[in-house]
Amino acid sequence: MTRFTQEQLEAARDRLVPDVVADGLHVLFCGINPGLMTAATGHHFARPGNRFWPVLHLSGFTPRLLKPSEQGELLSYGLGITNVVARASARADELSAEEYREGGRLLATKVERLRPRWLAVVGVTAYRAAFEDRKAQVGPQERTIGDTRVWVLPNPSGLNAHWTAATMAEEFGRLRVAAAET
Repeated sequence: MTRFTQEQLEAARDRLVPDVVADGLHVLFCGINPGLMTAATGHHFARPGNRFWPVLHLSGFTPRLLKPSEQGELLSYGLGITNVVARASARADELSAEEYREGGRLLATKVERLRPRWLAVVGVTAYRAAFEDRKAQVGPQERTIGDTRVWVLPNPSGLNAHWTAATMAEEFGRLRVAAAET
């Protein structure tokens, strides 16, 4: 993996990272917003300590561990990636409440257009802020967006010490089973 200087990472601030999407996906995964490493590389969940890619594999969504640079392969499995807030930042706490709410509105519009079976938001705090649902918990939600069901997953950031890769894989696996049934 390319090593970036702090200056190169800072230069990626506020960049946009293209979604990996198609119509009618089984699951559209939705991150909070791109981190600086993601923005610098153009690959979602690119920070080495992020557990998204290992957990995606451990949960059975992918037959092998994909690298962030292989994100385009997700489409062949009926999977995609977007974000609640499009702009890159060093930390999610740099985002305003209004950015989350606007991101939730834009995400709902995107989901209505793309019609995935499931929207999987990775991060309960981001979901609560974007959809103004302070009581949401990890797991399936009552909310739907059109015909799309919603599931909140744990945030795979290495900073999320409440969840291990194994317990995250169990929760991702519950979604995988539900997505196969719909």
